[in-house]
Amino acid sequence: MASSRIPNQRAIVDRRGLAARLDAAVAEMPSFDRKPIVAMLRDALDKGRLEIAARLAEEPAAGHKAAAAQAFLIDQLVRVIHDHVIDHVYPLANRSSGERLTIIAVGGYGRGEMAPQSDVDIGFITPIRNTAWCEQVIEAMLYYLWDLGLKVGHSSRTLDDMVRMAKQDLTIRTAMLESRFLWGDQDLFEQARVRFWSDVVRGTERQFIAEKLEEREARHKRMGDSRYVVEPNVKEGKGGLRDLHTLYWIGKYIHRVREPAELVGAGLLTQSEYRAFRRAENFFWAVRCHMHMITGREEDRLTFDLQRDVAGRMNFVDRPGSSAVERFMRFYFLQAKRVGTLTGVFLAQMDEQFAQKASRKLFSRLRERKRTVKGFTISGGRINVPGDTFFQKDPVRLIEIFTLANKEGVEVHPDAMRIADRDAALIDRSVRNDPRANALFLDLLASHDNPELALRWMNEAGVFGRIMPEFGRVVAQMQFDMYHHYTVDEHTIRAIGTLGRIEAGEVAEAHPLSTQLLPKLKHRRALYVATLMHDIAKGRGGDHSVLGAELAEKVGPRMGLSADETELVAWLVRHHLLMSATAFKRDLSDHKTIVDFVEVVQSLERLRQLLILTVVDIGAVGPGVWNSWKGQLLTDLYYAAEERIRLGHKVHGRERRIEIKQQQVADLLGEDSGLVTSIGAQMPPSYWIAEAEDVIAANLRQREAMGSAPLSIETQYYAARGATLVTAMASDHPGLFSRICGAIHLAGGNIIDARIHTTRNGLAVDNFLVQDPLGRPFREDGQMQRLVKGIEDALANRVKLVPQLAARPTARTRAHAFDVAPRVEFDNEASNRYTVVEVNARDRPALLNRLSRALFESKTLVNSAHITNYGERAADTFYVTDLLGDKITSESRLRTLEKKLLEAVEATEEAAG
Repeated sequence: MASSRIPNQRAIVDRRGLAARLDAAVAEMPSFDRKPIVAMLRDALDKGRLEIAARLAEEPAAGHKAAAAQAFLIDQLVRVIHDHVIDHVYPLANRSSGERLTIIAVGGYGRGEMAPQSDVDIGFITPIRNTAWCEQVIEAMLYYLWDLGLKVGHSSRTLDDMVRMAKQDLTIRTAMLESRFLWGDQDLFEQARVRFWSDVVRGTERQFIAEKLEEREARHKRMGDSRYVVEPNVKEGKGGLRDLHTLYWIGKYIHRVREPAELVGAGLLTQSEYRAFRRAENFFWAVRCHMHMITGREEDRLTFDLQRDVAGRMNFVDRPGSSAVERFMRFYFLQAKRVGTLTGVFLAQMDEQFAQKASRKLFSRLRERKRTVKGFTISGGRINVPGDTFFQKDPVRLIEIFTLANKEGVEVHPDAMRIADRDAALIDRSVRNDPRANALFLDLLASHDNPELALRWMNEAGVFGRIMPEFGRVVAQMQFDMYHHYTVDEHTIRAIGTLGRIEAGEVAEAHPLSTQLLPKLKHRRALYVATLMHDIAKGRGGDHSVLGAELAEKVGPRMGLSADETELVAWLVRHHLLMSATAFKRDLSDHKTIVDFVEVVQSLERLRQLLILTVVDIGAVGPGVWNSWKGQLLTDLYYAAEERIRLGHKVHGRERRIEIKQQQVADLLGEDSGLVTSIGAQMPPSYWIAEAEDVIAANLRQREAMGSAPLSIETQYYAARGATLVTAMASDHPGLFSRICGAIHLAGGNIIDARIHTTRNGLAVDNFLVQDPLGRPFREDGQMQRLVKGIEDALANRVKLVPQLAARPTARTRAHAFDVAPRVEFDNEASNRYTVVEVNARDRPALLNRLSRALFESKTLVNSAHITNYGERAADTFYVTDLLGDKITSESRLRTLEKKLLEAVEATEEAAG
């Protein structure tokens, strides 16, 4: 570290002044006392940290300065402590040649960079096995450092130990690679340095790079294997500081560079790439230092709650359509993307030259002869350009290289990626309007060979956002919520990849209906373009579906789509949320739901396209967001809408549908088919419409077995819905539904759907679909028994539901970082028989219980409930009537109900707080 880069060093810590004060204090002591020494050292550390914090507040983006200043502060304290210990604690007049000690800074501290709460990584090196004096000095120094509250990573080794252990352990070797003389015997440090390079490094370059590349892959997998995860790890995550450091380590190991700037001279980075390296590193260091200062601990994961604070500290402000935190995170991801481009090119070149794993590739390259395709060279499974000016002569080639890579099934050579990254700016308006360029882009996007990887390369090189500037605006665009796991561009490319896998038949088990429908599409290109454009207007302010449809109308003709295809793409983008909103928030057994949905969709082609787009959109949101329950709801809606479109008004009337359902249930029951007419006669018509035939068959058997008992609760794993079916039967009384909801939540269950029925003789038959907080069904006997006992206790008043629910922690631990404005909406047009009430609020364990209780207290009857979670936000929909079974239409009554529901939401917030 060049400490000369740090201005006014003494304002951070005055080493000589501090040492003099310690010496004076010791001289005045009648007997030696550590406490005042520690107090003086701690005072120096605290004042130094305050000074660094003040400097970072003045220059909030000066990451390098803050990291260097922190390392400087620790350097001076270590030096003062060393001198104090050998002068006053363990003074030795005549030291032997073995009683020598050198202190080295290793790892990141060795580079002269530290975040405020980082570990202090130091090594003590002695010439031979530690003498008693060396051991005493080391121990005393460590105790002082620990007393200061510093986390110290330390080792104590002889020269021979250092060589032996560095040879054996990659982590030790990497730490030693960055070692820096800190204090003590400088000749001994020089000996250690010479022996490290001659005895450890020489001849192991291949091995080191191969191991570093493997280590990097393993780290990326551990961190989510995407640089676009919305809570990135600044230090260890893909595209973060560790990736930059890996470049430096490899450059240092191969070319012995001492400063990152020397990577340019070694031919590993161009001058402009090095400047990008430093800019990204400076930004990441600033973010990391702010995070440490905010939390007061070593925190390297940029969590949602920290994102707001860091954005504010770094002076990001709101802009129309984009909040300060979203703008800050977009800048973060753009830096991570740049790092990805740098490391990808750099490490792929190194991989080609050194990695042992490349030997297998090498033989395949020897076997494959070099060939030329449209001027590009293909060899060794990679496509490359024949010269440095190849793209400049015809910028359309910048798109063509990725189209060919996809078509030929080869990788883009690192050299070609580097040149494409440099020349991407050649794609101007004339290229964007060039029919040949657009035809190549459309060929790639709608390729029958999954285009995901080639599109990802195109995005890495900056070409994607140039040929389609509308997409360029959402590159690295994050959405500040807990539902979306990726940035908009990453989500979009993943959705296109999922679409490609569906078309290839690779995910037929997870998406059977989509796999079956895709070959039937008349306009498959339109579906790929719609998938690309469905979120393209995010961050522009306003409804992204409406704005995106307007963009699609302009982009379609430019890309070479026909008028019909363009119209279809615009319609799909405009309505890409319609099918999921209908399936997840509306009662699919209500005839009006299907009628309203079909009125918008109108044709089978649109229905098929919309289903597949909905499936790939949800699947690309993040891990675990897609599940079989959502798949089943979408399938149910599809078939109901398809029947309506095919048969129009000829679809079976209500009475005929009930007759058909009763016959299906009788077939399922077999010998017990008589239950349909005996017990089934007690059920209202709405029950036969609402429930699936297998659920009705189970209900009828349960009612038969219940006899005259006051309560019956049964649970079963319901594979078709990816959930557990919980059926409670009891004499209907006010608040029953609310109590059962609370009991299920207390037992650790999340209700995703509920249907509430009352038989003609006053028995409540309530069917709930339940999952655990991670979206999985309950399957084990113990879990099932807990659900049953919880409901029994709640209905017998053996538990106090409200306080226990309030005490339950939310499954989403950082939900408090988000503002979720509660909202209540009423819809009297969505159903012919019910008022549809939708409540949007922060997801809380007690929410459904409180809302259902508020509905009961407001003298309404709940017919069904449909619960959807979007990360930190819950959308709970209820189909209700008044006590006479009529819709609630009075404006004053609706306002009173709204007030009651908002008070219930507020109560859950207060309880959680």
